[in-house]
Amino acid sequence: MRCEVNVDENNVIRNAVSTGTMWRGLEVILKGRDPRDAWAFVERICGVCTGCHALTSVRAVEDALGIKIPPNAHLIREMMAKTLQVHDHVVHFYHLHALDWVNPINALKADPKATSTLQQTVSPSHPKSSPGYFRDVQTRIRRFVESGQLGPFKNGYWDNPAYKLPPEADLMAVAHYLEALDLQKEFVKVHTVFGGKNPHPNYLVGGVPCAINMDGELAAGAPLNMERLNFVKARIDEMVAFNKNVYIPDVIAIASFYKNQLWGGGLGGLSVMDYGAYPKVNYDKSTDQLPGGVILNGNWDEIHPIDPRDPEQVQEFVSHSWYSYPDESKGLHPWDGITEPNYELGTGTKGTRTNIEALDESAKYSWIKAPRWRGHAVEVGPLSRYTLAYAQNVDYVVEQVNRSLAAFNQLAGTNLDAKTALNSTIGRTLARALESEYCGDMMVDDWNELIGNIKAGDTATANMEKWDPSTWPKEAKGVGTVAAPRGGLGHWIKIKDGRIENYQCVVPTTWNGSPRDPAGNIGAFEASLMNTPVERADEPVEILRTLHSFDPCLACSTHIMSPDGQELAKVKVR
Repeated sequence: MRCEVNVDENNVIRNAVSTGTMWRGLEVILKGRDPRDAWAFVERICGVCTGCHALTSVRAVEDALGIKIPPNAHLIREMMAKTLQVHDHVVHFYHLHALDWVNPINALKADPKATSTLQQTVSPSHPKSSPGYFRDVQTRIRRFVESGQLGPFKNGYWDNPAYKLPPEADLMAVAHYLEALDLQKEFVKVHTVFGGKNPHPNYLVGGVPCAINMDGELAAGAPLNMERLNFVKARIDEMVAFNKNVYIPDVIAIASFYKNQLWGGGLGGLSVMDYGAYPKVNYDKSTDQLPGGVILNGNWDEIHPIDPRDPEQVQEFVSHSWYSYPDESKGLHPWDGITEPNYELGTGTKGTRTNIEALDESAKYSWIKAPRWRGHAVEVGPLSRYTLAYAQNVDYVVEQVNRSLAAFNQLAGTNLDAKTALNSTIGRTLARALESEYCGDMMVDDWNELIGNIKAGDTATANMEKWDPSTWPKEAKGVGTVAAPRGGLGHWIKIKDGRIENYQCVVPTTWNGSPRDPAGNIGAFEASLMNTPVERADEPVEILRTLHSFDPCLACSTHIMSPDGQELAKVKVR
């Protein structure tokens, strides 16, 4: 990812240009392959949002071939997907985003007793809150700093006045950074139970690859018994507890110290989109627990329906992307998408193709295409899902948001409403935490329903009636969508004579990190930075906060390939 901004004499951003600097060639690689194998290829797009591409792929193939999976397979897939959401959101906040707000060096000045009091104020249910606990954490940090090897803390702007937390809040947050580091490896064990491994758990067109055997010991090909299912439930309970006792209280507490900086700033979420997420009943979008739709220009009173099959709704443009279309003034629906690289630098670009100093934004400047909904640039992600759910009066979400705002307003001495609060950089970060909480609670329901099915005698986890390509139509096309951690993810497939004729992925960071389109509309990254003030232009922590709030995944929206085929790296693991 590369981002170029222009600031005025008051250090306020007046223009932003976001670039994806790598080419994703998976669409080209998939042509002519067996559609039943597509999930294993596209899953390798990314090792962070692991599994969501595989799930989207098998849904697209099943949609094309008319395959209906068993209820148990749906529930297991949902638990795998929601585990990914919790794991990804926790890791994003604590290990990729928190240091935009938290100063670990400042934690050395904290009073452990006062930190304990703060912890018990913001989250009295968290058991790790004693002064001795925080004193031990502070000692660990001091040894780390005094060793001179700062590791992940090395390149921070720790003396920048944009950091506002008192030392006690910094110490509390760093303690939770370390707790999250330990717990995240436990969360993903759900993937190893259901999918065999993490990252890149196994999926299956027609269901899931794990059979159920409740008759005792684990058997070959039947990795699920009651012991394994109870193990999964224990991991879910850990996720639920961490969300409620640590993650959400931390986001609210940290936000209260930045009330004058980022609430209402970092705008970009006025136009939002999502396909809908977490259906209670598979194949019934009306049961989505986070409903889909589109909101344009902040008008919460009008929810536009979303249909990924409609060629007039979802289109990708390449007028400012390093690709070629027959007519670059027009967009293409993904079923008709073309992935033909065309790398050229505009005449206004400064530097070289391998060392760009300044881009020509009037020309092509990114490997990311520009997806648009009916010509509109929209944001996708947890903020979009929560904006749509709140506007559509989803009870669970309304309670979450109102509860969180009440806690924030009490801590900060403010009186913000939901619309003002959500449409901000911190609002985007809060929505991610709230979705993590919702996913944890939904997984409890999924697990209980799965156990109920098994007790009733239903142990089916796959439907293999249409596994044989001889049962397929000569031509077919399908679409799969998933609520990926970073937003609405869609895969579109065309199948001909049993092989992939065309495959296109439109991923969340493609929507959010897109360049300009032919009409000059800018993507969400670029829009969110406009009019953002920075304390120090040469230490732009505010830019990091805003861009990191999207949890950008450039590996998903682009993918690296050496044009000359030379060896890029050799790694010896043993």
